[in-house]
Amino acid sequence: MSEAVISKKHFSTAELVYIAVCAALMAVCSWISIPAPAPLAPFTLQTFAVFLVLLLLGGRRGFFTVLTYVLLGAVGLPVFAQFMGGVGVLFGTTGGYIIGFLFTAALYWALERVIGSKSVWTIAALVLGLVVCYAFGTAWFMVVYARQAGAVGLATALGWCVLPFVIPDLVKLALAWGLAAVLKKHVRL
Repeated sequence: MSEAVISKKHFSTAELVYIAVCAALMAVCSWISIPAPAPLAPFTLQTFAVFLVLLLLGGRRGFFTVLTYVLLGAVGLPVFAQFMGGVGVLFGTTGGYIIGFLFTAALYWALERVIGSKSVWTIAALVLGLVVCYAFGTAWFMVVYARQAGAVGLATALGWCVLPFVIPDLVKLALAWGLAAVLKKHVRL
């Protein structure tokens, strides 16, 4: 089997280290939060970390970084906002947004493979990924919230879970874009 084929199936040691470090970065960014009253999600830097990881590591490595982060939280490590962890967080009202990060990363990876990594397209892919994350997370929120407290309308759910986050998330995207441009000079993959 040729070395090129192996490199596409497996990660190098350096790539695994970057994935681990970036998963840890995602945890730290989730801990930087402004709490919000239930059922609202806290304001965190998680989306900033997702954007930065994808821009730095690319779609494939970025996806596996996000997957690592979600799995670490699922097994109980306190990597989510407010030092929370466990499947209870993922199955809670805001867990759909965390799972939505996987969809953001998967979409970014797919679009990167199809259209490349030109700056305009990467920004479009991240914005589209954010929209998918919002859509999945909001649908998840509505189902879980309905089971816990009663039905909630789409407009109310969007008002609680999406609209307050749109501008901050776009600012996080811009900051991640700028930081990634600087850090890419130092990341050797």
